[in-house]
Amino acid sequence: MNIVFFGSSEFAVESLSRLVSTKAHRLIFVVTQPDKKQGRGMKLSSTAIKNYALEHSIPVYQPRYLRSKETLEYLRNLKPEIFVVIAYGKILPQELLDIPKLFAINLHASLLPKYRGAAPINWAIINGEKETGVTIIKMSVALDAGEIIAQKKVNIGDDDTAPSLEKKLAFLGSDLLLETLEKIVNNQYTLARQDEEKVTLAPLLNKNDGLINWKLAAQKLHDLIRGTQAWPGAFTHYQAKVIKLWESALDLEVAPGKEPGEIIALSKEGILVKTGKDNLLIKQLQPESGKRMSAYDFLQGHKLRTGDKFL
Repeated sequence: MNIVFFGSSEFAVESLSRLVSTKAHRLIFVVTQPDKKQGRGMKLSSTAIKNYALEHSIPVYQPRYLRSKETLEYLRNLKPEIFVVIAYGKILPQELLDIPKLFAINLHASLLPKYRGAAPINWAIINGEKETGVTIIKMSVALDAGEIIAQKKVNIGDDDTAPSLEKKLAFLGSDLLLETLEKIVNNQYTLARQDEEKVTLAPLLNKNDGLINWKLAAQKLHDLIRGTQAWPGAFTHYQAKVIKLWESALDLEVAPGKEPGEIIALSKEGILVKTGKDNLLIKQLQPESGKRMSAYDFLQGHKLRTGDKFL
């Protein structure tokens, strides 16, 4: 089957790699987002998918406008049978979805209809979900709203972070993709409408989503720290400076008379802080303009005391 692959982020690389290694399908082209200027030097940066494709001599197309006559004609001339879309980062218009001989499919990192949107992995952890998964849909113009072809579930571990869960789902998704393509080739697939009453959203995170509110329960803050790695990162303030929190643990001991955000103990294990319910042990952090380090190493150079407060 002739496939055009749409993708941009690292999450899509595993599936692209599996398609390259299989001989069951012909990958004729990769479509990814245009290079962007990033970093302090504003140097042009390519997507992870473009980098992989060039390393494996796969033709790459980077249209700026998906609705342009040039883009539509270019992709029509490839005569694809199916589009495979994974973490591409743009909504495909109907004119584009009509091009493949069969249809376009999308691999999404959630159990749809839950967590439609750009950050399903982050929000599943932030919201304390115990399981998530991957879903393949027949694409429609509406974001992540197409009919479901296949799903696979996976547990979210207590120590999973957004990066670690992304890797799990990337591997799980690549397996499901190959299985689904085989079913499509043999016309053995089914389509199931999503239940619109069960839809939840997973919008792109912004920097303020990582701000710690110490009045919340320790479990909620622990989930926030895990779910915002590596962007935007959970953070708090100490003496008017930003401290980024990388790793934490729960402590269920009662600390009467203490206020949320108050430091109640300092040790080799970390910095123990009172929250709205229970306590949070900060194990790894990153001071403003500094590097990531253990809380114990941080304490060697900073004179924190019990009774001090994070804000």
